[in-house]
Amino acid sequence: MINMNSCNTNSPAILKLIRPTDEYAEQVMQYKEDMLASNDSFDGCAGLEDVATFSEWINFEERLKQKYGEGYVPSEVFLAVRKEDNKVVGIIDYRHPLTSFLMQYGGNIGYSILPSERRKGYAGEMLRLLLPICREFGEKRVLLTCDQDNEASRKTIINNGGILENEVIDDVGLGKCGIIQRYWINL
Repeated sequence: MINMNSCNTNSPAILKLIRPTDEYAEQVMQYKEDMLASNDSFDGCAGLEDVATFSEWINFEERLKQKYGEGYVPSEVFLAVRKEDNKVVGIIDYRHPLTSFLMQYGGNIGYSILPSERRKGYAGEMLRLLLPICREFGEKRVLLTCDQDNEASRKTIINNGGILENEVIDDVGLGKCGIIQRYWINL
């Protein structure tokens, strides 16, 4: 059992990470619409772009096993909810263990922020809140990747202790610039 209180740190948290529930169904589906309208990628959203309803989306394991087949790995999906108004501002997932594809291109953690909620420090806080959860799953370090041109993600990762291991050619077309940076965060 994961202790969600372990997300607390000495700094006051503006966000909380929670498992998706029906209470947030409407917000999650609006999140999808907002991301589509901005032509954004759905990093960390557990295939939200592929579903028509919340009940279809929340069936992560069955749906993602079918989508990825042998490449499927379990993931822990969390909504980043702003405490003051209970608004979903981001989605983050932790994938474990790493497949060869995730080891090369995708990493353990993916996340996204609503376009209207960016530049407020939420990505950094989401990642900071997730790292103790990864530790509770037995991780000693986690891999995060980002497009070489994604300055916001790079800063978020580095500010949470990320150390660049290398850059790889994005020959699978995940990013925009053709180069993926691979960072490790020691837990």
